[in-house]
Amino acid sequence: MVCPIARSLERVGEWWSILILRDALHGLRRFDQFQKSLGIAPNMLTRRLNALVEAELLERRRYSERPPRDEYVPTGRARDFRPILVALLAWGNKHFAPEGASVLLVNAETGDAVDPILVDRATGRPIKEPQYAFAAGPVAGERTRRRYPSANRGTVPGKQRPVPANGKRSARKRSAQ
Repeated sequence: MVCPIARSLERVGEWWSILILRDALHGLRRFDQFQKSLGIAPNMLTRRLNALVEAELLERRRYSERPPRDEYVPTGRARDFRPILVALLAWGNKHFAPEGASVLLVNAETGDAVDPILVDRATGRPIKEPQYAFAAGPVAGERTRRRYPSANRGTVPGKQRPVPANGKRSARKRSAQ
């Protein structure tokens, strides 16, 4: 599967996996901690932890030889998943909590609730349609190229030219060779 969304869902799409990552990113490390927090059956927890280790989202570390016991530490991949958890929290509070939010994202210094948004790192502008759209990437196959229109296919995130204060990029001058 070459779709980045499909590839990601192969690793974390099962809902127990997302909840385990949530708990691991909040400091839980041991099997019994995950089991107590989630109320998950031991055989299911074992399968999900093994899958998350295999996907390199968690690292298994032995903390006791007798009896053998492991802890599960989030990797860089798992830490990169945190913004997705934040987005799911905000989306769930907005659409599926008619009684009100049971968990909020707050500013750690002030305690004020915050409303997270996704922004373009290069410009700082919120990513919203129609200003932003999916486009076929440089290694996209024909099917993906048909699905997504392609605008400026050669740019890579973080490699775009700076945007002037007026928010409009001018046409790039090409030198004659």
